[in-house]
Parts: sequence; structure tokens; C-alpha cells
Amino acid sequence: MGVLLAALSSLVYGTADFLGGFASKRTDGVVVTFVSQAFGCVVLAVALAVWPDVTVTAGDIWWGVAGGIGAGVGLMFFYPALADGPMSVVAPTTALCGAIVPLVVGITLGERPSVPAMCGVLMALPAIVLVAHERDAGVAGVRRSTVLHAVLAGVGFGAFFVCLSRADSAAGLWPLAGARVGSLGLLAIVLILTRRRIDVAPGSWGLVIAVGSGDMVANSLYVLAVGRGLLSVIAVIGSMYPASTVILAQVFLGERMQRAQVVGLALAGAALALVAIG
Repeated sequence: MGVLLAALSSLVYGTADFLGGFASKRTDGVVVTFVSQAFGCVVLAVALAVWPDVTVTAGDIWWGVAGGIGAGVGLMFFYPALADGPMSVVAPTTALCGAIVPLVVGITLGERPSVPAMCGVLMALPAIVLVAHERDAGVAGVRRSTVLHAVLAGVGFGAFFVCLSRADSAAGLWPLAGARVGSLGLLAIVLILTRRRIDVAPGSWGLVIAVGSGDMVANSLYVLAVGRGLLSVIAVIGSMYPASTVILAQVFLGERMQRAQVVGLALAGAALALVAIG
């Protein structure tokens, strides 16, 4: 069940990223992130109201706050990296680092996935890179600062995954409340310091709301997944979100899938199968 929830989380994350890309074409990316996360609080409030039998401690909330700060830092590095460099470098680097951090932490903490599951995890890592691959993206001209920002973004997202896993599963979705406080607080400070106006372009409100709702649904699925499986496995499966983004771009934007991306999707499917049987 944990693997299935992680796969669904990855699917929804990728869909939210796809919609966020549309919204960011007309509205500042930091503004889109802040406003969408604020709307996500509505979804979270409804979920918390109907969630049964939770036992939450201050420690669970603080782990959520720490994770939210990690996610906020990741987003602040992620958007400049996307703006400065080709996605063929930024997307796989960020997703890969976001998967490796919890993988290493989980194994360090004593997790020992089965042999098939570990093979699936190791297969998922190159799948992430291949799925996000783009031909003729000018890779040779990538600046070191762009790669560094992509790495730091991945570390931030990985920290988010790790921190949520440290909260007790009995706390339900309450750690996400702490995470949202941490990320919104950090983003609000950035908006104030950079003197950005919260100005969403006309016609983009629906997209922004959908992004926030999708992100919170994906977060909720991840919290449920990590409470039912090993961090070293669940986080890697959850990091395969570029796959759904690529598929949506093919369906709705008419983008042609390249050979490397097809191979990556095949590897991702095989990885899921190995993890599921493990």
C-alpha cells in the first residue's frame, strides 16, 4: 500500500508541476508558489477536520515546520535554476538529489530494503534522469551556479521528505500544518525583502488554485505512504514525478517523447514492479 500511495503522490506532484509551469508563464514564480500554498491550506483544513483518531505532539509539528522550511528553501533555489539553465540539467539534478538524500538517511538509520526493492530503487534513480532528459538543450553552456542551485533545491526537497518521515504516523496530516507554516513564513519573508507584489495575472487564478490543491493532495499521499513503508524506498518512488509531467506535456502540448524519455518511463515502470514485489 505504501508503494502505491507513493506512486500516486508522484503522479499528483508531476501534475501540479505541469500546471504550475503554465501559471508561472504569466505570474512570478515565487508569487505562484506563495499563493498556491496558501490555497492549499484550505484543502489541508478540510482533511484535518475529517481525519479520525490522531495523536499529535509538539515534536510532530516541529518536524513539519523543519520540513516546510526545507521545501521553501528548495523552491527558492529551484525557480532561479529553471530560469537560468536548461531543464535537461536542472530537473533531473533536483529530482535525483531529492531522492538520494532520504535514501542515504533511511539506510543510515538502519533501514534494509529487500533485494528486489533495492534493485527497484537503484533502477529508479537513472529513470528520473532519463525521463527529464531533453535533446538540444544547450547543456554545454550551463553555469556552475545553475547546477549548484539545482543541487541545493534537491537537498531542500530531500530534507522535506526526511522531516515528514520523522513525525509519528499517529499524527496523521498534522505535520503538514507545521510544514505549511514553515514554507509560507519563509516565502513571505522573501516576498517582503524582494518587494514583490502578490499580483496574479487575470485568468490564472484557477491554475494557481489547482496547483495548490494538487500539491497538498500529493503531500498528504506522501505522508500516508511514508507511514506504511521504508523512507529509503518511498521517497525514491515519490521522486519520479517528472514522468507524469512529461506525459502531460505530450498529451496536451503535443511535445514528442524522445527515446531517452521512453526508456526512462520503461525503467520507472520496472522499478515500481520490483519495489511492489519486494
